[in-house]
Amino acid sequence: MSTIDWSVQADTFKPEVRSLINGQHFDADGELYKKTSPIDLRSLSDIAILNEKEVNIAVNAARKAYNSRCWAGLPLTKRKEILFKFSDLINQHVGTLALLDCLEMGKSIHNLMYDDIPTGAASIRWFAEALDKVYDHCAPARDGALGTITSEPLGVVGAIIPWNYPMIMLAWKIAPALAMGNSVVLKPAEQSTYSAIKVAELALEAGIPPGVFNVVTGDGRTGQALASHMDVDGIFFTGSTEVGKLIMQYAAQSNLKKVALECGGKSPFIVLNSSKQLEYAAQSMARHVYFNQGQICSAASRLIIQAECEAEFLALLKQQINQYQPANPLLTDTRVGAMVSHQQLDKVVNYVEMAVQSGAEVFAGGKAVEPVKNGAFYQPTILTGVRNDMPIAQEEIFGPVVSVIRVKDTAEAVQVANQTKYGLAAAVWTDDFNTAHQVASQLRAGTVHVNAYGEDDATVPFGGMKQSGLGKDKSIWSLQQYAEMKTTWFRYS
Repeated sequence: MSTIDWSVQADTFKPEVRSLINGQHFDADGELYKKTSPIDLRSLSDIAILNEKEVNIAVNAARKAYNSRCWAGLPLTKRKEILFKFSDLINQHVGTLALLDCLEMGKSIHNLMYDDIPTGAASIRWFAEALDKVYDHCAPARDGALGTITSEPLGVVGAIIPWNYPMIMLAWKIAPALAMGNSVVLKPAEQSTYSAIKVAELALEAGIPPGVFNVVTGDGRTGQALASHMDVDGIFFTGSTEVGKLIMQYAAQSNLKKVALECGGKSPFIVLNSSKQLEYAAQSMARHVYFNQGQICSAASRLIIQAECEAEFLALLKQQINQYQPANPLLTDTRVGAMVSHQQLDKVVNYVEMAVQSGAEVFAGGKAVEPVKNGAFYQPTILTGVRNDMPIAQEEIFGPVVSVIRVKDTAEAVQVANQTKYGLAAAVWTDDFNTAHQVASQLRAGTVHVNAYGEDDATVPFGGMKQSGLGKDKSIWSLQQYAEMKTTWFRYS
């Protein structure tokens, strides 16, 4: 456990805020994005909003680096060695990175140091290790001919990431992109930019050549310029469904670049009478909806439960709430920090108030709190009596709120679970193997958990169905997103 007084560190810390392009910090002109910390509204260093012309400079640097083959042309063993060093450097700077993200987006120092940042570093190492374990293919030979199927880098990759898991989201995008030999232009969320700049500095230190990994700061306009760029070969996005749809439009209206989107979710957590694991189910649900103030795309925010076990399960879930009460994220014993902004806090408050006005009841929580004066904090909340047609049950609010929907049987549970535009994740809890298999096969979600939630790892893909997006993060399958598949047909005699 760290003994550093992070509050003292925070008072004197001055982050680097300039974009990093072609191996150098870039002094942008024009508009600034004004920043305050959600912890206590303290002023933070503003970031530049890069315009189309400035994004073009970053893309040109990435293209020049790619064409030079300074990275893509390296032997796999050398590329792997550099990515290993990159991962190690991130772990060596965990405190600095944690403080940057804590101040900007309010997540607790503890969770950043012992979860987000090590997990991001491990992801980079995982993809580096996979480099020489993934093979190309050869088509069945026939007389006088041979077909090979090879994967080649896309070229210049644009990546746009959200603020809720800054280091993990960064790694899920840049690690496979770099592993495949691409050059990258990363646009981090304006609410969590500082750590991305620092990571780009560490990439240079590790030996990734200038121009191969660039970071551009800004807001949605900067992201639009990147997604619309005619010389970007692929755009990879994690964020809201609404913005994801815009990204697809930008890609189509420009050069029909490759697109992968990991968008929103409203994940069902089905608990059936046949489950005898209610205590563990309550622990799993609490962690994956209250952790990080509920700002999790796959948050288990819809509890779909049979009436006979509802009272027992809710009592167990309520007991878990004490572990997820928000507190000052700069204290090392805090597990849940602030919401990303007061605007996000207001959004959650409004959704809960609207649900109560429509007939839902507050079983636990339901209020904004101030463990730190002027901070953006919200209690872990349980709402009962929720109907599946209420906005609280259908829209992604990105807050620590569980909506409880009672159902009579398994068939209704599946029906309610699938009655949403989203399809990111889901869970079913039952001790009956046949029921588990049947329900899992019927749920329309990219990841279905059976008697578990959020326990998957880097070996399996993560991504959604329906309006939760297209394409996958993690696993060897995601590597192919950052590559073009080429067939070469040989005729010989």
